[in-house]
Amino acid sequence: MKNTYLLKHMIKVDIVKQSNYPVSSPKLKKKLREFLASKGIVSDAEVSVAIVGEKKMLEVGRKYLRDKVLHNVLSFTPDEARYQTVPGETKEKFVYPNDKLIHLGEIIVCFPKALGEAKEEGKLIEERIYELIEHGANHLLGFHHL
Repeated sequence: MKNTYLLKHMIKVDIVKQSNYPVSSPKLKKKLREFLASKGIVSDAEVSVAIVGEKKMLEVGRKYLRDKVLHNVLSFTPDEARYQTVPGETKEKFVYPNDKLIHLGEIIVCFPKALGEAKEEGKLIEERIYELIEHGANHLLGFHHL
């Protein structure tokens, strides 16, 4: 018999680590799902999280924000990622998959920068990474610098 106890709606969280950074993806996924649900996400939704190094974060900042700042976290909704392109780059219309998911966007965390902040603040690295992910998620939901 199939398991009939299923969540009516699913929040899909993808976490990609650029390196073997010592953070627990399952814990981060669980906490982020709970956070998004607490903010009223009740439909099927998807969010991606990338945990990257300094070089990649600087590259993202240069490409999308046109700055040379090492950010601890950046987040982009699908529309922001589409419209913030390098000067001279052609903008193609983004085609959303026909999967009926709400695509919240992408959260990018700079692990080395977060590690330095965690040390300064006397926190565990996983705690600081999650704080930054939650901050990025707030941006994706339209809440800026609460």
